[in-house]
Amino acid sequence: MTSFGVIGAGAWGTALASTLAGNGPVTLWAREADVAAAVNQRRENALFLPGVPLPAGITATTDLAAMAACDIILVVVPAQHLRAVLAQAALPAATPLVLCAKGIEAGSHALMVEVAHSIVANPIAVLSGPSFAAEVARGLPCAITLACADPALAERLVTAMARPTFRLYQSDDVVGAEIGGAVKNVLAIACGVVEGAGLGLNARAALIARGFAEMTRFGVARGARAETLAGLSGLGDLVLTCSSTNSRNFTLGIGLGQGRSVAELLAGPTVAEGAATAPVLAEAARAAGVDMPICAAVAALLAGSPVNDTISALLSRPLKAE
Repeated sequence: MTSFGVIGAGAWGTALASTLAGNGPVTLWAREADVAAAVNQRRENALFLPGVPLPAGITATTDLAAMAACDIILVVVPAQHLRAVLAQAALPAATPLVLCAKGIEAGSHALMVEVAHSIVANPIAVLSGPSFAAEVARGLPCAITLACADPALAERLVTAMARPTFRLYQSDDVVGAEIGGAVKNVLAIACGVVEGAGLGLNARAALIARGFAEMTRFGVARGARAETLAGLSGLGDLVLTCSSTNSRNFTLGIGLGQGRSVAELLAGPTVAEGAATAPVLAEAARAAGVDMPICAAVAALLAGSPVNDTISALLSRPLKAE
């Protein structure tokens, strides 16, 4: 029986732990001692995933050293903390790591797999796709991409992790899976702004379509395949996160569209990855010569640009062929 380690007890890490517990014992690392205690004693992560009962096969801990005994380790910490956590964890080099954060590192513009390779020698895969944590934890159907450069490792991971309602599709396009997951978070903020500002469903549909074009341009420029970005980890995740208040990024955008402050909206324990990714993505796009006006507008909003001015600037861009 395969044993799993999950580093990060936020909503997504807890949901993955709950799902994987059907295939083998799970050790869940939490930064917060009260979260670990609640999981072990009350079988609930009330801080990040309230109201979802957790199976007995999960053991929570605050000791990263406990990961050393696991056969497969999922790393589910926020993107901007991945480097520090991997450097601290001292994981056995032969243990496969599955990266579940969606973002681009500030400063280096590195994807999560690039960050991981610079720190550890472990075999690495990426998990990305349309997957709201609460639905996955409750056993509702979900299809998601597992990307890995090594097909044999990918097959091993898919076999170990898949569940009847948790379908994993293999891909060898790690860059495409990473970029889809990172960019869709930023575009979800933009769609939330459209909702919060009352701009209508036509505007949201147009933004999703034009945002997908931005995602594809940037992905191809970084070496991704366009068909990967049209799959679960790109378009699939984009559609999900741009259409529901279950998305923290979409909800953040609604608040911005309503004129609320960034500081107020980012307060609290949950993380909207798109808020950290937007300025990094805008910088990386400029450096690569890739035109991404929607993502640049989100970065400007997060930096304090007035909503009406930002929307007007987008709508006044020169007309051109699609």
